[in-house]
Amino acid sequence: MTTSDWIREAVAKLMPPAQTGAPTARGKAAADAGSARSIDERLDGVVRKSAESLSPRELRHILTGLQSVVDARISEAEAGRRAHAVAHWYAKANAQQRLDCMLLMSEKFAHDPATVKAAQEQYAADLDRGDQAQAEIRLRRALESPRTRLVQRFAAFAQGMRFLVDLRAELLPQLRSEKRLLALDAELESLFSSWFDLALLELQRISWDSPASLIEKLIRYEAVHEIRSWADVKNRLDSDRRCYGFFHPHLPGEPLIFVEVALLDQMADNMIPLLDEAASAVDLDKATTAIFYSINNTQLGLRGVGFGDSLIKRVVEALQLEFPKLRTFATLSPIPGLRSWMARHAARLLEQASPKLRQQLGLAMKTREPSAEQLMAGLDAPAKLDDKSPLRKMLLQSAAHYLQEMDKGGLPLDPVARFHLGNGARIERLNWMADDSAKGARQSYGLMVNYLYDLKRLDKHRDQLAHGKIPMSGGIETLGS
Repeated sequence: MTTSDWIREAVAKLMPPAQTGAPTARGKAAADAGSARSIDERLDGVVRKSAESLSPRELRHILTGLQSVVDARISEAEAGRRAHAVAHWYAKANAQQRLDCMLLMSEKFAHDPATVKAAQEQYAADLDRGDQAQAEIRLRRALESPRTRLVQRFAAFAQGMRFLVDLRAELLPQLRSEKRLLALDAELESLFSSWFDLALLELQRISWDSPASLIEKLIRYEAVHEIRSWADVKNRLDSDRRCYGFFHPHLPGEPLIFVEVALLDQMADNMIPLLDEAASAVDLDKATTAIFYSINNTQLGLRGVGFGDSLIKRVVEALQLEFPKLRTFATLSPIPGLRSWMARHAARLLEQASPKLRQQLGLAMKTREPSAEQLMAGLDAPAKLDDKSPLRKMLLQSAAHYLQEMDKGGLPLDPVARFHLGNGARIERLNWMADDSAKGARQSYGLMVNYLYDLKRLDKHRDQLAHGKIPMSGGIETLGS
């Protein structure tokens, strides 16, 4: 038995037996009643309540294992080995046991209020003595919570980063109902922002010559336009295409985010040619335009860690080096929230439409005064609406309005618009029936939008957005007025 094996077994003895498989009906009841007793009450208890997944004794064993990881007397390597043993138990635990473990990490490794108060008093005293540098150093050290050290030590073993990212992915969906996990989530997000800093990420091109395991991940993670086959993915990696991803050294072979690019001689207005496996490759000597048509974050656990804007900047730089003739950088993007937004606001949109358009809509729908329900029903088959249809005009106007909508925080309401406009792009053009897939119809009646990255005006557009004005082309502005 190696030293590592012995340590793993020793720490594992502190842990209750893990239960594999899906949670039972009783386990589900535990999720509903898990907040009946606090963690402190359960740790101080003797008998497990029926709704609880672990007995007080088993819960204390888990806490002891976690405390052994942050023991200040051991080396970082030893702490990493102990954390690995805890992670090994966690991998076999059921959903409720994992929740208990996360609650312990969140609640039992917080700052000690007395220590924080003493640190603040010491900081004020140091400032009074004019020792500002030492005051800040001492305060920083005092305010590092045991939870920070715990999470850092979990990152010390080979698969530790993978474990933490996956743990947060499990944690995030529970935050709405389980507020006790908020502190752990904030800790993880803060540390991930440092660990996944742009300086630590590597931009890599993904091509048909990349390892099959990596291409399989593209297929699995593609969420914008589903990859249907190996022929489909080969088309997306053809000579007139580029695919780039950000990679982290502690997650080898795992793209954190990737973007698919088509090199064309004009701005794309439809997904069909881009996904046509039989289409001939574009002559790269004539390519003047790079179209970003799919951007995918692959790790739910890294939500809130923003590196998408940096990816686009780096990709633009790489493309300019390889293809100096490129002049236009734009997207062909979905409008995921359009249809649901229209369903909620159809009555208002009708009220805001001009009298002439409302009259035309009434004639088209054979009614004197069209209702919200009639409008939504009339839009159910957008492919049948010709370019003179008042329903088509209404839909385009509504889409332009939607893309200019702000949320309560002053950000674009549509998530894709929020991303690209936040990066300095502007809304350039709406494209009719650009996505004829079932998903495209369900989200936006097949409409798609071009966001233009004018490299000389990115800062100007960000400033406009910061002052509550959506950057857009004259055509979109006219359509939405």
